[in-house]
Amino acid sequence: MLGFCLKTGRRASGTVFRMALSLLVASGAAHAAEHVTLTNGFDLICDHHSATGDRVRLYMDSGNTNFVEVDAAEIASSEHVDLPVIPPKGTSAPHSDARLTDTELHELLARAGTAHDLDVDLLASVVRQESGGNARAVSRTGAQGLMQLMPGTAADLGVSNAFAPGENVNGGTAYLDGLLKRYHDNLALALAAYNAGPGAVDRWHGIPPYRETRAYVARVIHEFNRRVAAREKARSRQSVTQLAAATR
Repeated sequence: MLGFCLKTGRRASGTVFRMALSLLVASGAAHAAEHVTLTNGFDLICDHHSATGDRVRLYMDSGNTNFVEVDAAEIASSEHVDLPVIPPKGTSAPHSDARLTDTELHELLARAGTAHDLDVDLLASVVRQESGGNARAVSRTGAQGLMQLMPGTAADLGVSNAFAPGENVNGGTAYLDGLLKRYHDNLALALAAYNAGPGAVDRWHGIPPYRETRAYVARVIHEFNRRVAAREKARSRQSVTQLAAATR
């Protein structure tokens, strides 16, 4: 059964997703989704589902090719959720667009993930939400680069140039790793702290009641789910192909 890795060899607890979703308040434009809890404790946020006999396909996006298939008996509960639609933070960039190729970005994230024992798909999900992959992005609050580091945070992390992709990713990954350790691998709290600051999370004893922060947490987790599902599906296909080749 599919698991969701925060760090190598670890899974995200189902309570992480339940807490993130229970604290969301839908407002403004929203994307309808489904929060599915499996009997083994794993949670998914999927776009839609379809059932054929005793099998259920949980689709990770609006298409019909990226899905996880489970037995109907494995689904403990399912509920409708609204994911607020907000643009990435780094959309008000006065600097020229500087997008890396998918390969270049993946290599940067993979190196940083290996250094800090973090899942590359988690880092990719954060980058997508923070900057959309634009290394020169600057938010309205002054956050900079791929992982949108505030100047003070960047300085504390030893990042001298937040617009240098390697420095930014290394700094942002170290910061996220530190937040995960601070909140005992609770992904929802770590992401909330990444967005709103650990002071806000500590003050509210959980995800702060800020619309942007709640939407941010939900969207990063949703993207992380989607990426992990696609990765596992690709691995399954590869295994089938290799088995077929071996039996010829």
